[in-house]
Amino acid sequence: MEDKAVQYEKLSDVPEIVWQKISRKKIYFGHQSVGYNILNGVRQVLKQNPQIPLTIEETYDPDNFKAGTIAQSQLGYNGDPKSKLDMFAYFAKAAGAGRANIMFFKFCYEDFTKKTDVKVLFNDYKKKYAQLERRYPETTFIHLTVPLTTIQTGIKAEIKKFLGRPLGGVAENIKRCEFNDMLRTSYMGKKPLVDIAAIESTFPDGQRASFEANGKTYYYLVPEYTRDGGHLNTMAAKLVAEQLLLTIAGSV
Repeated sequence: MEDKAVQYEKLSDVPEIVWQKISRKKIYFGHQSVGYNILNGVRQVLKQNPQIPLTIEETYDPDNFKAGTIAQSQLGYNGDPKSKLDMFAYFAKAAGAGRANIMFFKFCYEDFTKKTDVKVLFNDYKKKYAQLERRYPETTFIHLTVPLTTIQTGIKAEIKKFLGRPLGGVAENIKRCEFNDMLRTSYMGKKPLVDIAAIESTFPDGQRASFEANGKTYYYLVPEYTRDGGHLNTMAAKLVAEQLLLTIAGSV
C-alpha cells in the first residue's frame, strides 16, 4: 500500500495545522555519529523556526516517548549494517512501534565497504520493513538513504590515476550508491524517504559531485559539506535536517 504524502518544498510552505498535528506525534530516530550531525541541524532549524513544536530527547525506552518529541538513541554498531537493521526491527516489534507514531533509522557510511553484498542487505531491509508495515499499519516508517563520503584528491590521487589505481572512497561510494538506488526504486514516491545522499552530493549551485566507474555515474559527498570527509558540517547538517522535517510534515 502506498502512503499518500504531501511534498512540501520549504518549511514556510507547511501550514500551522500540520505542525500542530506533529506536536501530537511521538517520533523515534535510531542512528550513530552522522545522526548526531543531523540532529544538531534539526536544533538549528528549530531555533530559527519557533513555529515548529518539536523537541529532541535521547532515550531508547518507549515508556519515555513523548508527543512533540524526537526520541533518539544510538543503534547497532558502525561497520555492521545488519546489527542496525536487526536492532531497529527488534526494537520496533518489542515495543517501539506500538508507542511511536513515526519511526526511522539510518545506516552510516562506515557500514558500506567494497566487500558489502548490497543485494543481500537490501533484500533483508525490504523484508523487515514489509513485516513492520504489516504489523503496525498506523505507524509511519521513514526511509533514509545512506550517507556518502568524499573521494581522494591531491597529489596521491593524481598518482593513483596515472597508475590506474582506484581512488580512496570510490569503491565504498559505489556500494552506497547501489544501495541508495535500490531504496529509491522501491520507496521513492511510495513511502516517505529522506534522500540524504542526494543532498550531500549536490553543490549549492545545483551541480552534482559525481564520478564515472564501469560506465556508470556515481556520487560522492561535496567536500565543502564536511570537516573530515564523512561527517557533516553545520551547513550540510542543516540542509539534511530541513528535508527530514519536511518529510515528517508531509507524512502526517
